Amino acid sequence: MEITAPQEIKALTHPLRLDLLELLAVIGPATAARCGRALGVPQANCSFHLRQLAKYGFVADAGPGADRRERIWRLPEVRPTLRVPPGVDSVLERQLRRVVVERETRAILDYAKRRDQENPQWRDTGTLMTAVAICSPEDALEIKDKWKALLEPYLARTAAESQLRPGQRHVRYFMAATPISDLDPEEENNDASH
Repeated sequence: MEITAPQEIKALTHPLRLDLLELLAVIGPATAARCGRALGVPQANCSFHLRQLAKYGFVADAGPGADRRERIWRLPEVRPTLRVPPGVDSVLERQLRRVVVERETRAILDYAKRRDQENPQWRDTGTLMTAVAICSPEDALEIKDKWKALLEPYLARTAAESQLRPGQRHVRYFMAATPISDLDPEEENNDASH
């Protein structure tokens, strides 16, 4: 299932909804109450946002909970993929990108704060790397494709295995490639005129 409709994309522009999707991927099916405890937010907020995610197929109702009053929510068997097609409202696209970047930045800063409390085996696995590379648009796309290919076997494992084995943890990866603005556009214009 591919998500391309603006309303479906808009459903993801709330950071709590992204947190809920990630949480269900990590812990499996859960009630809104369990999600609220894990994320430190009120159960009512989780319940509302889970229903909104279900409306667009991002989560599915897995039946009643143990007390029969609460619903259990799970990720769908076939997880939707998001593709922002050309022509989609640019404000909506920017809003979604901003929510994702702010959320990932928060996670990176949170890890930086707690890094010293990590198990020594895990302490150096949290990596920050920055570099400036000279690339053509084709080079940048090649790097993106190689990054995705490198992660693919680990992502497949995450989708297939519901239980962590000893020594395993979920690890968040975030890649950003941001072309630098022209630093000397006047020089480029002079080159073009020769």
